Amino acid sequence: MIAPSGVFITFEGLDGCGKSTQLESLARRLDRIHRPYITTREPGGTPTGERIRQLLLDSRTSTLEPTAELTLMFASRAQHLREVIFPALHDGKIVLCDRFTDSSEAYQGAGRKLGSEIVLELHRLLCQGKNPDLTILMDSDVAASVDRARRRNRTRGDETCDENRFERENRAFFTRVHTGYLEIAKREPRRVVVVNARGTPDQTGKKIWAAVSNKLDLK
Repeated sequence: MIAPSGVFITFEGLDGCGKSTQLESLARRLDRIHRPYITTREPGGTPTGERIRQLLLDSRTSTLEPTAELTLMFASRAQHLREVIFPALHDGKIVLCDRFTDSSEAYQGAGRKLGSEIVLELHRLLCQGKNPDLTILMDSDVAASVDRARRRNRTRGDETCDENRFERENRAFFTRVHTGYLEIAKREPRRVVVVNARGTPDQTGKKIWAAVSNKLDLK
């Protein structure tokens, strides 16, 4: 059985793979079985983090240097852990988080070609080495996911932040990101559950619920 403390569950994958939809679906399931939880996201999750998110995702900051991008991600993450994630876990809640350090390793480490070492060292220094108890990696088709993300951001964009900066990258970038995610899953099979997200949302949701039920020891 899981000890009477919080459980940290993260959702990872390419933009447009359906992470947000599945996270919300899982939250509704937890509601139905009366398990306390919070939902949050990265970059963001706190007032400071949301301001950093605007800077990181806005296409007008396209010239941001990769190491600056990475350190801003971790600035948001460090604040997020101390202000939101650690307190919720201490209170025994399930934390459902859209992205965490795996995203930095995939996007900045692999996509930006900074490598994993710098990402994992920043994680050790700034995040007290805190890893999720379970990571759901939604494995999707690269081209289809990016196309969905671009369409979504065009419809919801506004004058303050269009959140299109990453979606403007080329196919080679996202292929590196996808490969980076699979390398993480290969390295940490006990933590990372790879879910084929190419089916219907219901099919994907059933696979995710099976993984979460196993982690929470639900019968």
